[in-house]
Amino acid sequence: MNRRIFLATATAGIAGSAFAEPPQAPDPPEFIRDLKPMTGDIQPITDQEREARMEKARRLMRENKLDAILCAGGTSLFYYTGSRYQQGIWILPAKGSPVWFVPETDAEHAHTAIRMGGSILTWAAEGPYARIAKALSGSNRVGIEERVSFGTFDGLRREVPRVEFASADPVTVGCRVIKSPAEIALLQRANDITIAAYKAAFGGLKEGMTNREFSALIAAAYRALGARGDAMVIYGKYTAFPHGSIQPQALREGDMVLVDDGCTVEGYQSDITRTTVFGKPTARQRQIWDLERKAQDAALEAARVGATCESVDAAARKVITDAGFGPGYKVPGLPHRTGHGIGLDGHEWTNLVKGNKTRIQPGMCFSNEPTIAIYGEFGVRLEDCMYITESGARMFTKQSPAIDQPFG
Repeated sequence: MNRRIFLATATAGIAGSAFAEPPQAPDPPEFIRDLKPMTGDIQPITDQEREARMEKARRLMRENKLDAILCAGGTSLFYYTGSRYQQGIWILPAKGSPVWFVPETDAEHAHTAIRMGGSILTWAAEGPYARIAKALSGSNRVGIEERVSFGTFDGLRREVPRVEFASADPVTVGCRVIKSPAEIALLQRANDITIAAYKAAFGGLKEGMTNREFSALIAAAYRALGARGDAMVIYGKYTAFPHGSIQPQALREGDMVLVDDGCTVEGYQSDITRTTVFGKPTARQRQIWDLERKAQDAALEAARVGATCESVDAAARKVITDAGFGPGYKVPGLPHRTGHGIGLDGHEWTNLVKGNKTRIQPGMCFSNEPTIAIYGEFGVRLEDCMYITESGARMFTKQSPAIDQPFG
């Protein structure tokens, strides 16, 4: 369960464990069952591309004076090796061949699970640190990837105190933040599936439906479309909370409806939010929705090669502030960053937020999601993801044209 789904659906003491998954519709309606899978022709990342990623990592290591990087199980390890193996440590040196260190008790599984990324060495009951330290004996400065545990880092620095350990972010983020055409294609498919799932599920929205029931309907649509995905669903005044509420909610005429999240395709994520109203929108709802769309447009226009990430946030925030909200992160107004990076993680580097002076480059991908929150009334978030080209930002999905037309 991800953070948004937990916050939006947990009802501890009311509906059992707060960590239970949203309920799955045991028998999805016919309009969901009739959906066709959209994953049959996807093209996974090739081994050749992963080898090229390792070579880029080595170049970035040299530029940042790192002799090697350490990765643990997670998305960076998957990015370089295509492996979801969780039990070991992977070392990629700036010179020489990479190597895996795995528990001796898991050696058979490791040889099955690991397809590429170097030789496999094992450690026994005494632990991995002496064995890994030997592999680092010629290193002066080693980068630690963000998923490596403190225990691993602490054990290694005790074993090889002369080695300087630093963040591997200049290498791992430096590689991952720029997406290849193959990655863009996988992100595009994840976004296409998400829109298809949302559009189908919205056809089943009806008065009295709980937010958990609607979330389950969207999850069923994802399964029918051949992907794994979920959705945070919030209604009415609770749409003002960016990550939802634990309060049970049943849909009523005139409620704002906010749906947020996405699916995964070959590990690549989508993240889309649609906000509409169940029934006829009021003048106030329409006014705030239109203002949110203007803020999203401003961010899209500002996201150009060479611009700073913070300037995109400033462009969206100015639209909202000029309308009398805020200023800054105050509510009513825009209470969070305008966008985040997206790829193998739903939220990854780098962010469209004040203080981030990173220059935008072709191949970067971001969510574009300025939000207007008005506690006690409602909130509006329009979120589409965008990728940067030489000529500017392009959305993976068509923006909503109006409050009563979430899909155009």
